[in-house]
Amino acid sequence: MSGRVHLVGAGPGAADLLTLRAAGLLAAADVVLHDRLVGPDVLAFCRADAELVDVSKRPGAESAAQEEINRVLIERARAGLDVVRLKGGDPFIFGRGGEEARALQAAGIPFDVVPGLSSALAAPAAAGVSLTHRELARSVTIITGHLQALEEHGWDALAATDTLVVLMGAATVGEMAQRLMAGGRAADTPAVVVQEATLPGQQEVAAPLGELADAVAEAGLRAPLVVVVGAVAAIDLYRPLALETRR
Repeated sequence: MSGRVHLVGAGPGAADLLTLRAAGLLAAADVVLHDRLVGPDVLAFCRADAELVDVSKRPGAESAAQEEINRVLIERARAGLDVVRLKGGDPFIFGRGGEEARALQAAGIPFDVVPGLSSALAAPAAAGVSLTHRELARSVTIITGHLQALEEHGWDALAATDTLVVLMGAATVGEMAQRLMAGGRAADTPAVVVQEATLPGQQEVAAPLGELADAVAEAGLRAPLVVVVGAVAAIDLYRPLALETRR
């Protein structure tokens, strides 16, 4: 007897941005494996008797942690249980959903994927920033803030993109800004950093790229942060409405 695994995106944080399909699967699941950034308001959709497993990654042990997550998914499904793997944002945008999908496929476990609203899209929108604009930006690049990944992509290419969105970049925002400028991005390029997008603690800081690190430090912003760099970061489409809505 085999159960089934659902790789589900929990969205950017706010519980009411969870998809209807995701909410339905959580309400039916026997087991839910969730990440650190999935809040209690989202987990409240789970059955009262569901097994909730916190599988947050620990620094210095990411590979082992991922192998353990894969093992638990397979084990619970083989026991005939309905399993949800609940990830912040979207499962396939820096969520390692692809790795888990391959592990399930290799083990012969039926699974499906439920998209979620990524913070790469939600954070700029919640802050009033349009990632594309006919007159300013026709392309968007989304990348992790880990410097090794940035190095592999190439600073010149990153500096040349119309709009750059950086996830998980709280620890490297200063060095990232310096290397983007060294790669050809102007120091006065508009930039916005969003903290805890869509949640009550959301904050935004706007500054030119050359002053971004100091602005983030002065505001005391902390992870999770989303960084947007490009001309569109100077556009404030609906901030008054967004702030009023959050109150």
